[in-house]
Amino acid sequence: MPRGDKDAYTDKQKRKAQHIAEGYEERGMGDERAEQIAWATVNKEDGGGNKSGSGRGTPDTHESAKRGGERGGKASAGRSAAEKSAAAKKGWETRRRNGNG
Repeated sequence: MPRGDKDAYTDKQKRKAQHIAEGYEERGMGDERAEQIAWATVNKEDGGGNKSGSGRGTPDTHESAKRGGERGGKASAGRSAAEKSAAAKKGWETRRRNGNG
């Protein structure tokens, strides 16, 4: 199997990678890099390509998703209300300017 061939991946893994890549692209990352990170995430969570069928492959760990959830509130937890409000306004202005809001 040539390097980069996605035949060994299940349809679910392919959908997962596509969804992750779209999320990165929406946040302004390039298409190629977003796809690289998406497949790396799928490999980390699922242990690489799995053949379909009951009992085949390795169980999903959801490691990356769990880590992201743990980190979720830490950034804003130490900020004051005024700092949070300023960050929200800045984000809104950026999205409005870029046509994403």
